[in-house]
Amino acid sequence: MLTYTAKRLAMAIPTLLIVITVSFFLMRVAPGGPFDGERQLPPEIEHNLQAAYHLDEPLPMQYLRYMGNLLQGDFGPSFKYKDFSVTQLILQGFPVSLELGGLAIGLALIIGLPLGVIAALRRNSTVDYMVMGVALGGIAVPNFVIAPILALVFGVLLAWLPAGGWNGGALPNLVLPVIALAIQQIAYIARMMRASMIEILGSHFIRTARAKGLSERQVIWRHALRPAMLPVISYLGPAIAGIITGSVVIEQIFGLPGIGRYFVQGALNRDYTLVMGTVVFYGVLIVLMNLVVDLLYSALDPQIRYDD
Repeated sequence: MLTYTAKRLAMAIPTLLIVITVSFFLMRVAPGGPFDGERQLPPEIEHNLQAAYHLDEPLPMQYLRYMGNLLQGDFGPSFKYKDFSVTQLILQGFPVSLELGGLAIGLALIIGLPLGVIAALRRNSTVDYMVMGVALGGIAVPNFVIAPILALVFGVLLAWLPAGGWNGGALPNLVLPVIALAIQQIAYIARMMRASMIEILGSHFIRTARAKGLSERQVIWRHALRPAMLPVISYLGPAIAGIITGSVVIEQIFGLPGIGRYFVQGALNRDYTLVMGTVVFYGVLIVLMNLVVDLLYSALDPQIRYDD
């Protein structure tokens, strides 16, 4: 397992290198710059700023300088938040995004898994059609539509919950953003679990278990549930990374100080180092989440031997 883990981490390096290189050059060739604004700076001041951040150097030299600093764990200074480094901003925002994403994926599993199992056990019944219909609706409506509706209804019209703000991570402030993030994941997990459960219930080993006289409850809990969860486990890696990184819009709508907000602000202000820092951080996060899921997959299914 250690060999497999080391191989996976080594294989991730070229992927991250491509992501960093493409992102770096796309940011640099895009129109506009970090010091372009409504108020035009005097040429000498702009020249000094360019020199201070090494933006007056040839592009390949900037790239090599950035990669050299990155190998030392230095994401560089932020152009917009001048009193902070990019590392400091990421460390400030990531706990917020992590808390939101963790709660959302937890809620999605708590609701999505049982719904998928119920739909599979009641296949082609009214319950099945209702669950799958609601799930399809959850997938079809994007979270940037759901979030404003939740804020308007429960935050403004009914005034049951705060319509926005972080308030130190107070529970009432978390409810609406977490629900907005979780709805699509609930739908995906429910549909995936239903399909997997139906396939497992038709397997030979399930028929053998029933032939031995086990009750339907025992068949499901002892033999069907664990293998049926394997596709969901595979999905969780990119889902966790996606829900954390995909909270960009939700954080903007609810005014939350997560890492996604810094990414948006960095992109709007051509803050090269801030955008690159969040891209690299997201890339590493996605690689790690996929690795964790692969290890969980092997733990749930001992037939898999990654060291072979």
